[in-house]
Amino acid sequence: VQLQAFGGGLVQAGGYLRLSCAASGLSFSNSVVGWFRQAPGKEREFVAAIRWGDGTTRYADDVKGRFTISRDNARNTVYLQMMSLKPEDTAVYYCARGRSVAYYAISRNDVYDAWGQGTLVTVSS
Repeated sequence: VQLQAFGGGLVQAGGYLRLSCAASGLSFSNSVVGWFRQAPGKEREFVAAIRWGDGTTRYADDVKGRFTISRDNARNTVYLQMMSLKPEDTAVYYCARGRSVAYYAISRNDVYDAWGQGTLVTVSS
């Protein structure tokens, strides 16, 4: 039972990457899938989340308009398309699943019960 996040890498400022979060032995039904990130020396922070059932999304203010979260029901996978990347987007990105999460709590990392291992995104200036 696991989540696997992949797709990170090194990219120049202004570039783009697409992260994927695939579930194995774990269901996304009745769940929220979120992306969080942690930069060196900083706390883990919310990036974006999607409600699996109806596709409702939420974004952190500093990624709105640049990042897009989406899901593929058939592949049981969630994507994070990141555009116009900035050096301050550099971090390890984690995906997580939360069961029966109220929308107001969607950005809180303590409501997520399953986490992927993280994938490193490095944006050079």
